[in-house]
Amino acid sequence: MLRSFLFKYIFRLKTIDYPDPNGTIPKSVLIMAPHTSIMDFIIGLPAMKHYDLHACTIIKKEFFFFPLNYILKKLGGIPVDRKHVRNFVNYAADIIKQRDRVTLIICPEGTRKRTDKWKRGFYQIAMEAGVPISLGYIDYKTRTCGIMSIFHPTGDYDKDIQEIQKQYYGLQGYRKGQFNLEDKPHAHPEWYDLDR
Repeated sequence: MLRSFLFKYIFRLKTIDYPDPNGTIPKSVLIMAPHTSIMDFIIGLPAMKHYDLHACTIIKKEFFFFPLNYILKKLGGIPVDRKHVRNFVNYAADIIKQRDRVTLIICPEGTRKRTDKWKRGFYQIAMEAGVPISLGYIDYKTRTCGIMSIFHPTGDYDKDIQEIQKQYYGLQGYRKGQFNLEDKPHAHPEWYDLDR
């Protein structure tokens, strides 16, 4: 009830049905896009709680200072010292492999600034861990957020990234004009008609 109130009246966002309601996919790499503001983190993590996912995200250890460290850990934050992690893909994949249920959240853009090329780390982590990729989003144009589908990578990155990005055509970030796929025709026009 509180989460529904939070999204509908505070964030003014509508969530869509989770594509795996029966929990048949216990592990995945969840990408969140567009990512143009810290607001995406503030809204995105509660959204994953809405779906009752065992969500976590890897955050620089510098952010884990009192009292913020307590809040970040409660939200699923995992501290990492990038200077001492030689292979980040293997490090992240091991986190997935070591847990029975986990959804590892990654922002494929790798920055809040506009970028025309997504980083491929999320894809490599999913392949290394042997898990699918959940396509998460917050679209400020249609005021919707959630997970639109589950994608199973084939190993052909160039082909798969095109299919993944097509799902994000037309979506708008918190900061208008900062998402590289925003100018495309909207991939999900039906979202405009969702009940508010």
